[in-house]
Amino acid sequence: MVHAFLIHTLKPPNLEDAGPCRVLYSCVFGTEKSPDDPRPHGAERDRLLRKEQMLAVARQVESLCQLQQQASGQPSVDLQSQSSDEPVPLHEAPHGAFCLAAGDPFQEPQTVVWLGTLSLGFALVLDAHENLLLAESTLRLLVHLLLDHLRLLIPGTNFLLRADRMEGILARFLPHGQLLFLNDQFIQGLEKEFSATWPR
Repeated sequence: MVHAFLIHTLKPPNLEDAGPCRVLYSCVFGTEKSPDDPRPHGAERDRLLRKEQMLAVARQVESLCQLQQQASGQPSVDLQSQSSDEPVPLHEAPHGAFCLAAGDPFQEPQTVVWLGTLSLGFALVLDAHENLLLAESTLRLLVHLLLDHLRLLIPGTNFLLRADRMEGILARFLPHGQLLFLNDQFIQGLEKEFSATWPR
C-alpha cells in the first residue's frame, strides 16, 4: 500500500540561497497509529506529525537528487529557461528509491520511490514489501499527468488552486493508496477524460 504522495521543491545543487525545501502538496492514505504514545491524539497533533514526516521525506529526496545530479555531472536545468510548452524528459530525470527504518520518521519501515524534475520533487511512501517496479511506473505516470494536465512547472503556479484536480488524478490512478496494474488503453481513456474536463 502507498501511505503518502507528495510534491516538494527541489533546490539545484549549485544554488545555496534558494531557500529551504518546502512541501507544496501531500496526500496521506490512512492514518498512522501509535499505541505506545500516551499523549492524546488530537487532530492538530496528527496534522503536525504528518507535516513533519512529509518534510523529512522531502529533505531526503532533495539531498539524494542533488547527489545524483552532482555524481552524474549533469548541469542543473534552470526553470526559467524551460518553456512551459516544452515536454519534460522524465526518462532522463533523477530518480531512485530508499528505505526508511522504523521510527525515522514513520513507526513502521517504509520505502520511498522518488523522481525529480527541474524544480519539483515527487515521492511515494510505500510499505517496505511493495512492488518497486510497479511503484516507479505509477509515479512516472502520475508525474506525467500532473505536469501535462495541470502545468505545474509554469512559474507562479498556485498548488492550492489545483489541489482538487490533483486529488482527482490520484483517486483514479492510486485509489485509497492501492497500486494498480494499468493497461495503455485504460490510461489513454482516462487521459482523454482529463483533457476534456480540464482544457489546457
